Amino acid sequence: MAERPDRTAGRADRILDAAGVLLSRLGYRKVTIEDIASQAGIGKGTIYLHWPTKETLFHALLLRESLLAAENLLEGLEEDPAEVVPHRFQRAAFLYTQRNPLLGALITGNTELLGRLKKHPLQDQDAVVTERYLKTMTDRGLLRDDIPNLLFSLRASALGFYLMDSFTGDGAGLTIEEKADALAHIIRTAFEPPEPPSTANLVATAAEVIQAFQDLISSYRAWIYRKDGPEEPA
Repeated sequence: MAERPDRTAGRADRILDAAGVLLSRLGYRKVTIEDIASQAGIGKGTIYLHWPTKETLFHALLLRESLLAAENLLEGLEEDPAEVVPHRFQRAAFLYTQRNPLLGALITGNTELLGRLKKHPLQDQDAVVTERYLKTMTDRGLLRDDIPNLLFSLRASALGFYLMDSFTGDGAGLTIEEKADALAHIIRTAFEPPEPPSTANLVATAAEVIQAFQDLISSYRAWIYRKDGPEEPA
């Protein structure tokens, strides 16, 4: 009898949960497939039913963490379309990431923890959605359109908040929420027009952003949970 998809996905999540625990504890280089199988309470061969190599398994793990982050952000947009405003969107993303060590390591390029996993096989699709997001935000007037190299400038401004603790102790006395508020202030004053958007504009913009990210989430989910396991990245 063929295994039901929901059962297969449940088993995949159990394996990914085990891999996440070990990755956080030991780092990519030290974790073996045998370790993951033992942690998950399954046979090593079962893992290969989902992913052909250790690398693809960990790519699936990091994609799942990104997928969950995206779903969390979209829930916020559905509850309150005003969360689509860049400074609020960036604040929510920062808070979620700071509470997820694996995503934090991915954003900061922590090779000690992630080894060679800095790039994942769906980065081209990430780039397409990012471009779509920026176009939506500038077309609808939620981001200024007079900033040179907007994507670089926006990312560089936000990335500093993720990296500061690795280089200085300046933020040692600040809570995560205070750091998120400071990031939101920078994004608000440097990248957004002074006039607040209308409620109708917020609702329409949120709907477009939700659709763009739902498309990406579908791609992530298909790669992570495909029946025969994802293909090797090119």
